[in-house]
Amino acid sequence: MNLAKKALPVLLLLFTCVSASHGQSAEDIINRMEDVMRGESSYAEMTMTVERPRYEREMSMKAWAMGEDYSLILITDPARDRGTTYLKRENEIWNYVPNIDRTIKMPPSMMSQSWMGSDFTNDDLVRESSTLEDYEYSVLKEETLDDREVWVLELIPKPESAVVWGKVLIWVDKEHYIMLKEENYNQRDELANTMIFSEIEEMDGRVFPTRMTLTPANKPGQKTIMKYDQLEFDIDISESFFTQQNMRRVR
Repeated sequence: MNLAKKALPVLLLLFTCVSASHGQSAEDIINRMEDVMRGESSYAEMTMTVERPRYEREMSMKAWAMGEDYSLILITDPARDRGTTYLKRENEIWNYVPNIDRTIKMPPSMMSQSWMGSDFTNDDLVRESSTLEDYEYSVLKEETLDDREVWVLELIPKPESAVVWGKVLIWVDKEHYIMLKEENYNQRDELANTMIFSEIEEMDGRVFPTRMTLTPANKPGQKTIMKYDQLEFDIDISESFFTQQNMRRVR
């Protein structure tokens, strides 16, 4: 959450903030977008579908989040993965595997690896990189996307940031400040993947894209779809929920 760190999902930071229409800067747009799409805390139930040329598989999960520093993801289906959890607590990320009853601290080198066999990476789901500290950003242009007026923002990682991408472009809806599209580029400035945010509905009083489709470049017939089945914002939760002990207990 991405999710959604995707949270998916999804990125940013400061430096030259180019003015947007109505006097809004890139920083204004990004802060407003993050408020809308994340909130102070949240709870979600999601279904992830991994599509490949020769097969398709589905996975269900629950996710809790508080700000950028705390998130916990629980796999609820299929049976072989049920109880697997991922925890982000400030700068540490942990994975609990119930089959071997073991909790593993994930090193930074694993952040770019596939998450649960999908097109998402570990970083996409638990958001090790900070949207407000790791990127410089600016407004490139304004255009229309799917009949919606949008800003197109460019995010460039700061030299000292340990992030996966060399560049990120995001399309932000002017009316609701929701992300509609994201393009991630590798260090050679080649398109690595595209994420489309669609099926925009009202969830818990907010207009929100309930479907995210991640399509890797140059891999025909391959994509991962994340669908929100339930979403609640500003839930009553504290830091004490996000512990290694709770990774084993949460249901």
